[in-house]
Amino acid sequence: MVIVEKQIVANIPLLHIVDESLQHEKTPFVMFIHGFTSGKENNLHYAYLLAEKGIRVILPEALYHGERTGNYDIKQLSMRFWKIVVNEIKELKTLKDYFVEKQLVDPKRIGVAGTSMGGITTLGALTQYDWIKAAVSLMGSPGYVQMLKAQLNSLQQSGVEIPLTSEEIEQQVNGLEPFDLTLHRDKLHNRPLLFWHGEKDPVVPFAPTYQFYKEIVPMYEENPHMLKFITDPLADHKVSREGVYALVDWFENYL
Repeated sequence: MVIVEKQIVANIPLLHIVDESLQHEKTPFVMFIHGFTSGKENNLHYAYLLAEKGIRVILPEALYHGERTGNYDIKQLSMRFWKIVVNEIKELKTLKDYFVEKQLVDPKRIGVAGTSMGGITTLGALTQYDWIKAAVSLMGSPGYVQMLKAQLNSLQQSGVEIPLTSEEIEQQVNGLEPFDLTLHRDKLHNRPLLFWHGEKDPVVPFAPTYQFYKEIVPMYEENPHMLKFITDPLADHKVSREGVYALVDWFENYL
């Protein structure tokens, strides 16, 4: 039987999912991050399928979402998008340390994954933590700086007033550079990495992520099976059933 437990760790609400028979055992571990305006409960199907494979999963609540809501409207929340992402990256270490210290996690078998904003966060986390053994990005993007500039450009073209000075924008760009995997691809270290992305995605553009994938293929020349990009030509911003099971298989194989 799979157990779903509600917890708060270091003021971070999360769902903890594990097979009952492994509840007190040291297991492989996946931290799965939800998307923008979504919530931790929306990804329980991933956690259930992973738990069936003997993997412990946590679904943390991102800043200003769900139980941590800041009561912002969508525009106000959008202006805090990158603050949420960077905060989530930092909180991954806090959560990892907690479960390792509790002797519930094998520190050499830790994975990170997420959808949309969660996929973006996952790719940024790879620039910071060498303890991530394997990762899956569903509809994510590794190009933080490029994406921020595109977001600002889109807002300006839509006539939205951006409440930031040129200096503040430059400061934000500089603050994202350390987390931008396109600028720090050497930090991949040939770790198993799976991408899933729909070609018709109107939210997180398909092309830049696929271009990045093509550019890093030579880095995996000795272990080509450890890098994979699943393209869905018909999908928009919603993960297909194939994508869900591909994630489960990936962690079963590489954790």
